[in-house]
Amino acid sequence: MKLLENKTAIVTGASRGIGEAIAIKFAEHGANVAFTYLSSVERAQALEEKLSAMGVKAKGYKSDAGDYAASEQLANDVLQEFGAVDICVNNAGISRDNLLLRLTPDQWDDVINANLKSVYNLTKQVIRPMMKARSGSIINMSSVVGVSGNPGQSSYAASKAGVIGFTKSIALELGSRNIRCNAIAPGFIETDMTGYLKDGGEQWFSKIPMARFGKAEEVANVALFLASDMSSYITGQVLGVCGGLDT
Repeated sequence: MKLLENKTAIVTGASRGIGEAIAIKFAEHGANVAFTYLSSVERAQALEEKLSAMGVKAKGYKSDAGDYAASEQLANDVLQEFGAVDICVNNAGISRDNLLLRLTPDQWDDVINANLKSVYNLTKQVIRPMMKARSGSIINMSSVVGVSGNPGQSSYAASKAGVIGFTKSIALELGSRNIRCNAIAPGFIETDMTGYLKDGGEQWFSKIPMARFGKAEEVANVALFLASDMSSYITGQVLGVCGGLDT
């Protein structure tokens, strides 16, 4: 059974990791997928071909999620190309980890723009067509770090905590229009961003009840649930995908 038949989704930052897994999962369930990338042209082209081979419409857009004008253009282009936006996954993000004493203003701004301002940028663009359709699902990528904090990640934690506050507010604003807004808070997931942690895996496993890192597909499964009608009465929530990591 395909859960997203004839739906159109935008997934930001989908050329690798969690975003790529979400784009693939959505296409497997019948969604047409517009996705963004910033620099990985070859990976984006490969993903576009892979999604198209599943029998759905797919297109990659080079777009900086932290740039408001670029997000406005992206939404316009997707609406013109696909005709609708039913699902928006704000996944694009970066980390610039450093202790606060060493954290530069530029590093702080880079993380806030990429992780938090980006969510504002695209959400603001997609809610108008969703309001017109009186339907939509917005899924924002937060993190367990946004709930619990973490030494050396003050900028990342602040940005991801901000995503949670934004998510809950938008859910309250748009619930009456049948537009749902939820967040996913992944724990340690095997991606390029967490690759540096693998050497000390045992140290981290001791803090995770399931004693392993998660897989990108396991986050994608939750995104599929939130995007589909299976979660039709769920909004304003933060779903942890963290193997029981204490937050």
